[in-house]
Amino acid sequence: MKMHLELRHLKTVRAIHEAGGLAKAAEQLNITQSALSHQVKGLEAQAGVELFVRRSKPMKLSAAGLRLLRLANKILPEIDALEAEFNGLRDGSSGRLHIAIECHACFEWLFPVLEKFRKIWPDVDVDIRPGLAFEAMPALQKEEVDLVVSSDPENLPGISFSHLFDYSPVFVAAAQHPLAQKDYIDAEDFRGQTLITYPVERARLDIFSQLLTPAKVEPASVRQAELTAVILLLVASNRGVSVLPDWVVREVKYSSDYVTRPLTKEGLTRQLFAATRDDDLEKPYMRDLIRLAGEEARRLQEA
Repeated sequence: MKMHLELRHLKTVRAIHEAGGLAKAAEQLNITQSALSHQVKGLEAQAGVELFVRRSKPMKLSAAGLRLLRLANKILPEIDALEAEFNGLRDGSSGRLHIAIECHACFEWLFPVLEKFRKIWPDVDVDIRPGLAFEAMPALQKEEVDLVVSSDPENLPGISFSHLFDYSPVFVAAAQHPLAQKDYIDAEDFRGQTLITYPVERARLDIFSQLLTPAKVEPASVRQAELTAVILLLVASNRGVSVLPDWVVREVKYSSDYVTRPLTKEGLTRQLFAATRDDDLEKPYMRDLIRLAGEEARRLQEA
Protein backbone atom coordinates (compact mmCIF):
# COMPACT_ATOMS: atom_id res chain seq x y z
CA MET A 1 0.00 0.00 0.00
CA LYS A 2 1.29 3.44 -0.94
CA MET A 3 1.27 6.21 1.64
CA HIS A 4 -0.30 9.50 0.64
CA LEU A 5 1.39 11.89 3.01
CA GLU A 6 0.05 15.42 3.28
CA LEU A 7 1.46 18.42 5.09
CA ARG A 8 -1.33 18.15 7.66
CA HIS A 9 -0.09 14.65 8.57
CA LEU A 10 3.41 15.97 9.26
CA LYS A 11 1.98 18.86 11.26
CA THR A 12 -0.14 16.38 13.27
CA VAL A 13 2.82 14.17 14.17
CA ARG A 14 4.86 17.18 15.25
CA ALA A 15 2.01 18.72 17.25
CA ILE A 16 1.23 15.50 19.19
CA HIS A 17 4.93 15.01 19.93
CA GLU A 18 5.26 18.57 21.24
CA ALA A 19 1.95 18.56 23.14
CA GLY A 20 2.28 15.06 24.61
CA GLY A 21 -1.38 14.19 24.00
CA LEU A 22 -4.32 14.45 21.60
CA ALA A 23 -6.28 17.07 23.52
CA LYS A 24 -3.54 19.71 23.60
CA ALA A 25 -2.42 18.90 20.05
CA ALA A 26 -6.00 19.30 18.75
CA GLU A 27 -6.21 22.70 20.44
CA GLN A 28 -2.86 23.69 18.92
CA LEU A 29 -4.01 22.61 15.44
CA ASN A 30 -7.42 24.23 15.91
CA ILE A 31 -9.39 21.04 15.21
CA THR A 32 -11.52 18.77 17.42
CA GLN A 33 -9.91 15.91 19.34
CA SER A 34 -12.21 13.49 17.53
CA ALA A 35 -11.08 14.72 14.13
CA LEU A 36 -7.45 14.48 15.18
CA SER A 37 -7.89 10.94 16.48
CA HIS A 38 -9.57 9.95 13.20
CA GLN A 39 -6.69 11.50 11.23
CA VAL A 40 -4.09 9.57 13.27
CA LYS A 41 -5.92 6.27 12.74
CA GLY A 42 -6.10 6.94 9.01
CA LEU A 43 -2.40 7.73 8.85
CA GLU A 44 -1.51 4.56 10.79
CA ALA A 45 -3.72 2.54 8.48
CA GLN A 46 -1.81 3.91 5.50
CA ALA A 47 1.56 3.26 7.13
CA GLY A 48 0.57 -0.21 8.31
CA VAL A 49 2.31 0.38 11.66
CA GLU A 50 1.56 2.17 14.91
CA LEU A 51 3.01 5.66 15.05
CA PHE A 52 2.25 6.34 18.72
CA VAL A 53 2.67 4.41 21.96
CA ARG A 54 -0.77 5.08 23.43
CA ARG A 55 -0.12 3.39 26.76
CA SER A 56 2.40 6.04 27.75
CA LYS A 57 1.68 9.41 29.31
CA PRO A 58 2.62 11.77 27.88
CA MET A 59 1.82 10.17 24.54
CA LYS A 60 5.04 9.12 22.80
CA LEU A 61 6.01 8.35 19.24
CA SER A 62 6.90 4.80 18.25
CA ALA A 63 10.10 4.13 16.28
CA ALA A 64 8.11 4.56 13.06
CA GLY A 65 6.56 7.74 14.43
CA LEU A 66 10.00 9.16 15.24
CA ARG A 67 11.06 8.50 11.67
CA LEU A 68 8.03 10.50 10.50
CA LEU A 69 8.87 13.26 12.99
CA ARG A 70 12.36 13.59 11.51
CA LEU A 71 10.77 14.02 8.10
CA ALA A 72 8.37 16.65 9.51
CA ASN A 73 11.26 18.56 11.14
CA LYS A 74 13.08 18.57 7.82
CA ILE A 75 10.21 19.53 5.51
CA LEU A 76 7.97 21.84 7.55
CA PRO A 77 10.62 24.54 8.19
CA GLU A 78 11.30 24.65 4.44
CA ILE A 79 7.57 25.04 3.76
CA ASP A 80 7.37 27.81 6.36
CA ALA A 81 10.33 29.59 4.76
CA LEU A 82 8.73 29.26 1.32
CA GLU A 83 5.45 30.71 2.59
CA ALA A 84 7.35 33.61 4.16
CA GLU A 85 9.17 34.20 0.86
CA PHE A 86 5.90 34.19 -1.09
CA ASN A 87 4.34 36.56 1.44
CA GLY A 88 7.33 38.86 0.99
CA LEU A 89 6.90 38.78 -2.77
CA ARG A 90 3.22 39.62 -2.42
CA ASP A 91 3.76 42.56 -0.10
CA GLY A 92 6.86 43.78 -1.93
CA SER A 93 9.34 43.32 0.92
CA SER A 94 11.44 40.70 -0.89
CA GLY A 95 12.37 39.82 -4.44
CA ARG A 96 15.23 39.81 -6.91
CA LEU A 97 17.18 42.84 -8.13
CA HIS A 98 19.88 41.90 -10.62
CA ILE A 99 21.52 45.00 -12.08
CA ALA A 100 23.44 45.44 -15.33
CA ILE A 101 25.66 48.52 -15.69
CA GLU A 102 26.46 49.96 -19.09
CA CYS A 103 28.25 52.92 -17.50
CA HIS A 104 31.72 51.71 -16.45
CA ALA A 105 32.36 54.58 -14.04
CA CYS A 106 29.04 53.91 -12.31
CA PHE A 107 30.41 51.11 -10.16
CA GLU A 108 31.99 53.65 -7.79
CA TRP A 109 28.75 55.61 -7.53
CA LEU A 110 26.45 52.58 -7.21
CA PHE A 111 28.15 50.70 -4.37
CA PRO A 112 27.25 53.29 -1.67
CA VAL A 113 23.68 53.23 -3.04
CA LEU A 114 23.48 49.44 -2.69
CA GLU A 115 24.89 49.60 0.84
CA LYS A 116 22.04 51.90 1.88
CA PHE A 117 19.54 49.77 -0.06
CA ARG A 118 20.71 46.57 1.67
CA LYS A 119 19.94 48.00 5.10
CA ILE A 120 16.42 49.02 4.06
CA TRP A 121 15.60 45.90 2.01
CA PRO A 122 17.60 43.01 3.53
CA ASP A 123 15.37 40.35 1.93
CA VAL A 124 15.93 41.51 -1.67
CA ASP A 125 18.51 39.43 -3.55
CA VAL A 126 20.91 41.94 -5.16
CA ASP A 127 23.50 41.12 -7.80
CA ILE A 128 25.52 43.20 -10.29
CA ARG A 129 26.55 42.20 -13.78
CA PRO A 130 28.77 44.42 -15.92
CA GLY A 131 26.51 45.28 -18.85
CA LEU A 132 29.53 45.61 -21.09
CA ALA A 133 30.05 41.88 -21.43
CA PHE A 134 26.58 41.11 -22.87
CA GLU A 135 23.59 42.83 -24.44
CA ALA A 136 21.95 44.38 -21.39
CA MET A 137 18.63 45.51 -22.88
CA PRO A 138 17.72 42.14 -24.44
CA ALA A 139 18.67 40.56 -21.09
CA LEU A 140 16.26 42.96 -19.36
CA GLN A 141 13.45 42.00 -21.74
CA LYS A 142 14.16 38.29 -21.16
CA GLU A 143 14.06 38.84 -17.37
CA GLU A 144 17.69 37.78 -17.01
CA VAL A 145 18.38 41.10 -15.25
CA ASP A 146 15.94 43.49 -13.56
CA LEU A 147 17.51 46.93 -13.96
CA VAL A 148 19.99 48.42 -16.43
CA VAL A 149 21.94 51.60 -15.70
CA SER A 150 22.34 53.31 -19.07
CA SER A 151 22.84 56.71 -20.67
CA ASP A 152 21.20 55.62 -23.93
CA PRO A 153 17.38 55.34 -23.61
CA GLU A 154 15.63 53.30 -26.27
CA ASN A 155 12.01 52.92 -27.32
CA LEU A 156 11.42 49.34 -26.22
CA PRO A 157 8.02 47.73 -25.57
CA GLY A 158 7.42 47.01 -21.89
CA ILE A 159 10.54 48.91 -20.78
CA SER A 160 10.59 52.19 -18.83
CA PHE A 161 13.56 54.54 -18.48
CA SER A 162 13.57 56.43 -15.17
CA HIS A 163 15.78 59.52 -15.11
CA LEU A 164 18.43 59.30 -12.39
CA PHE A 165 20.50 62.44 -12.86
CA ASP A 166 22.29 64.71 -15.34
CA TYR A 167 26.06 64.84 -15.54
CA SER A 168 28.77 66.53 -17.60
CA PRO A 169 31.70 64.69 -19.18
CA VAL A 170 34.78 66.82 -18.38
CA PHE A 171 38.33 66.92 -19.68
CA VAL A 172 41.05 65.95 -17.18
CA ALA A 173 44.77 66.61 -17.64
CA ALA A 174 47.91 67.12 -15.60
CA ALA A 175 48.34 70.67 -14.33
CA GLN A 176 51.46 71.15 -16.49
CA HIS A 177 49.79 69.89 -19.68
CA PRO A 178 49.67 72.48 -22.52
CA LEU A 179 45.89 72.16 -22.79
CA ALA A 180 45.57 73.19 -19.14
CA GLN A 181 45.89 76.79 -20.31
CA LYS A 182 42.61 76.62 -22.25
CA ASP A 183 39.21 77.60 -20.81
CA TYR A 184 37.47 74.73 -22.60
CA ILE A 185 38.44 71.83 -24.84
CA ASP A 186 37.23 71.20 -28.40
CA ALA A 187 37.37 68.05 -30.51
CA GLU A 188 40.40 69.32 -32.44
CA ASP A 189 42.40 69.58 -29.21
CA PHE A 190 42.48 65.78 -29.00
CA ARG A 191 44.51 65.38 -32.17
CA GLY A 192 48.00 64.25 -31.22
CA GLN A 193 46.92 63.33 -27.67
CA THR A 194 47.02 60.00 -25.87
CA LEU A 195 43.46 59.47 -24.65
CA ILE A 196 43.07 57.27 -21.57
CA THR A 197 39.67 55.55 -21.32
CA TYR A 198 37.90 52.69 -19.63
CA PRO A 199 38.08 49.36 -21.52
CA VAL A 200 34.77 49.99 -23.27
CA GLU A 201 33.79 50.04 -26.95
CA ARG A 202 33.90 53.53 -28.40
CA ALA A 203 30.15 53.79 -28.96
CA ARG A 204 29.65 53.65 -25.18
CA LEU A 205 32.24 56.32 -24.32
CA ASP A 206 30.91 59.89 -24.13
CA ILE A 207 34.10 61.38 -25.53
CA PHE A 208 33.69 59.46 -28.76
CA SER A 209 29.89 59.34 -29.11
CA GLN A 210 29.32 62.99 -28.19
CA LEU A 211 32.44 64.74 -29.50
CA LEU A 212 35.19 62.97 -31.45
CA THR A 213 33.20 60.67 -33.73
CA PRO A 214 30.78 63.41 -34.96
CA ALA A 215 33.79 65.72 -35.54
CA LYS A 216 35.75 62.91 -37.24
CA VAL A 217 38.71 63.50 -34.96
CA GLU A 218 41.05 60.67 -33.97
CA PRO A 219 43.48 60.97 -31.04
CA ALA A 220 47.09 59.91 -31.56
CA SER A 221 46.49 56.80 -29.45
CA VAL A 222 44.03 55.30 -26.97
CA ARG A 223 45.19 53.69 -23.76
CA GLN A 224 42.78 51.74 -21.58
CA ALA A 225 42.64 51.32 -17.81
CA GLU A 226 40.06 49.42 -15.75
CA LEU A 227 40.01 51.63 -12.65
CA THR A 228 39.34 55.35 -12.27
CA ALA A 229 42.22 55.62 -9.80
CA VAL A 230 44.62 54.22 -12.40
CA ILE A 231 43.33 56.62 -15.08
CA LEU A 232 43.92 59.56 -12.75
CA LEU A 233 47.38 58.27 -11.82
CA LEU A 234 48.35 58.10 -15.51
CA VAL A 235 46.92 61.57 -16.14
CA ALA A 236 48.81 63.03 -13.17
CA SER A 237 52.00 61.47 -14.57
CA ASN A 238 51.31 63.27 -17.85
CA ARG A 239 50.97 59.97 -19.74
CA GLY A 240 47.83 61.20 -21.44
CA VAL A 241 44.52 62.99 -20.98
CA SER A 242 41.07 61.66 -20.17
CA VAL A 243 37.38 62.51 -20.13
CA LEU A 244 35.38 61.46 -17.08
CA PRO A 245 31.95 62.27 -15.58
CA ASP A 246 32.00 65.35 -13.38
CA TRP A 247 30.94 63.38 -10.30
CA VAL A 248 33.91 61.04 -10.73
CA VAL A 249 36.46 63.88 -10.73
CA ARG A 250 34.83 65.91 -7.93
CA GLU A 251 37.92 65.49 -5.71
CA VAL A 252 40.62 66.21 -8.30
CA LYS A 253 39.12 69.66 -8.92
CA TYR A 254 40.83 70.70 -5.69
CA SER A 255 44.15 68.96 -6.41
CA SER A 256 47.12 70.89 -7.72
CA ASP A 257 48.10 67.85 -9.81
CA TYR A 258 45.14 68.13 -12.18
CA VAL A 259 42.99 70.53 -14.14
CA THR A 260 39.45 69.88 -15.30
CA ARG A 261 37.89 71.73 -18.20
CA PRO A 262 34.47 71.64 -19.90
CA LEU A 263 34.14 70.01 -23.30
CA THR A 264 33.22 72.70 -25.87
CA LYS A 265 32.41 76.28 -24.98
CA GLU A 266 28.80 75.40 -24.04
CA GLY A 267 29.76 72.21 -22.21
CA LEU A 268 28.21 68.79 -22.72
CA THR A 269 25.35 67.40 -20.63
CA ARG A 270 24.38 63.75 -20.48
CA GLN A 271 21.64 61.89 -18.62
CA LEU A 272 21.74 58.61 -16.79
CA PHE A 273 18.69 56.35 -16.61
CA ALA A 274 17.50 53.23 -14.82
CA ALA A 275 15.82 50.93 -17.32
CA THR A 276 13.28 48.51 -15.82
CA ARG A 277 10.37 46.41 -16.97
CA ASP A 278 7.11 48.33 -16.63
CA ASP A 279 5.63 45.81 -14.18
CA ASP A 280 8.66 45.96 -11.87
CA LEU A 281 8.57 49.73 -11.65
CA GLU A 282 5.64 49.49 -9.21
CA LYS A 283 7.58 47.36 -6.73
CA PRO A 284 8.40 49.39 -3.59
CA TYR A 285 12.03 48.28 -3.44
CA MET A 286 12.56 49.20 -7.11
CA ARG A 287 11.21 52.69 -6.54
CA ASP A 288 13.40 52.99 -3.45
CA LEU A 289 16.57 52.03 -5.32
CA ILE A 290 15.89 54.59 -8.04
CA ARG A 291 15.28 57.26 -5.38
CA LEU A 292 18.49 56.39 -3.50
CA ALA A 293 20.50 56.34 -6.73
CA GLY A 294 19.39 59.85 -7.64
CA GLU A 295 20.07 61.16 -4.13
CA GLU A 296 23.59 59.71 -4.05
CA ALA A 297 24.45 61.14 -7.45
CA ARG A 298 23.30 64.61 -6.45
CA ARG A 299 25.29 64.34 -3.24
CA LEU A 300 28.44 63.53 -5.21
CA GLN A 301 27.92 66.41 -7.59
CA GLU A 302 27.45 68.86 -4.72
CA ALA A 303 30.47 67.61 -2.78
